[in-house]
Amino acid sequence: MSTPGEVLVVGASAAGVATAEALRRKGYLGRLTLLGAESHLPYDRPPLSKQVLSGGWEPERVQLRQPEALSTLDAELILGDPAVSLDTATRTVHTAAGRALTAEAIVVATGLRPRTFPGQDRLAGVHALRTLDDALQLRTSLLGSSRLVVVGDGVLGAEIAATARNMGVSVTMTGPQPAPLAMQFGSLVSGLLADVHTSQGVELRLGAAVTGLEGEHGRVTGVCLGSGEVLPADVVVVAFGAAPTTEWLAGSGLTIDNGLVCDSRCRAAEGIYAAGDVARWHHERLNTMLRLENRTNATEQGVAVADTIIGSDKPYTPVPYFWTDQFDVKIHVHGVLFPDADVSIVEGDPAGRRFVALYRRGGEVTGVLGRNMPKQARQHRQRELVANSVLTGGM
Repeated sequence: MSTPGEVLVVGASAAGVATAEALRRKGYLGRLTLLGAESHLPYDRPPLSKQVLSGGWEPERVQLRQPEALSTLDAELILGDPAVSLDTATRTVHTAAGRALTAEAIVVATGLRPRTFPGQDRLAGVHALRTLDDALQLRTSLLGSSRLVVVGDGVLGAEIAATARNMGVSVTMTGPQPAPLAMQFGSLVSGLLADVHTSQGVELRLGAAVTGLEGEHGRVTGVCLGSGEVLPADVVVVAFGAAPTTEWLAGSGLTIDNGLVCDSRCRAAEGIYAAGDVARWHHERLNTMLRLENRTNATEQGVAVADTIIGSDKPYTPVPYFWTDQFDVKIHVHGVLFPDADVSIVEGDPAGRRFVALYRRGGEVTGVLGRNMPKQARQHRQRELVANSVLTGGM
């Protein structure tokens, strides 16, 4: 395949910027366009639930690149204009503002949208957290409130709960799991994480079905549980997951199934690729379809897509990696933590809040988790996942 003369990247967050930068770094000289739905310059999302929400960082600090660095890409940057449809035959993206952007290669990097309760936007005090504006609005609400209920017990919900509690807000976390991140970490590690939250004053109301929201005079007053109980709240954060932003691809003929479905080269169709949270691709080493919602993958997959566009024919087979910070706990995860894995502590001591755990499935190590031991976790990643060829690193 010849190198395309025009590349359009739809999505101006981490995956989109990584793709554009990698193309230029690898010598691509053609026309390059970066289309973003938000009006802000490209920014990083992990700090939103922590440093930005807490007020520790000013909003400008989350910018992925300064304007001068973006200008060196020699790319047309179109912001504040979301894509609304894609004509795959002509490779033309239509936008909300009426633009029609055509390119020989299109990269879909549109990320995620938060899942919400029906009608939640009609109640003041109810928030989601996905964008910079979301984080700033939530911070303003928390500064004038005393009772927060976080609906969601995954990474985002737990991080928001920890940040809000450090701000002095009374916090209740609710969700269906028996402990925060139980589905990701298993009972041992999630149980220890639950202990951290309760020791810091977070009230955990987990293992409960949330049926809706309660309000008076257009403002939220509580969260309704399946038991009939109502958890009182001045502010509610809905953080029970996100869905790939693929609605704009309806009618395109592309396969949509929990993301934009791609082959092992991150290719959805001839001349159409995907990177980041929206991409569901075939991981050849794991022999499974995979979609990862984390910052590291967004960058690595953007680089992999750039390689494919300029002519490489290598499968994308990363060692998945993500991290989360909650109170004084830093958890780093390498590989895949299957729900049915056998978990063993190989370094440190859970009682001391510092340890490395290996996750085995069928006798084979598939994942490494480090709690407050990042260096040791990386060493086990290299020894157990890379050197033993369970997973291969890189693109």
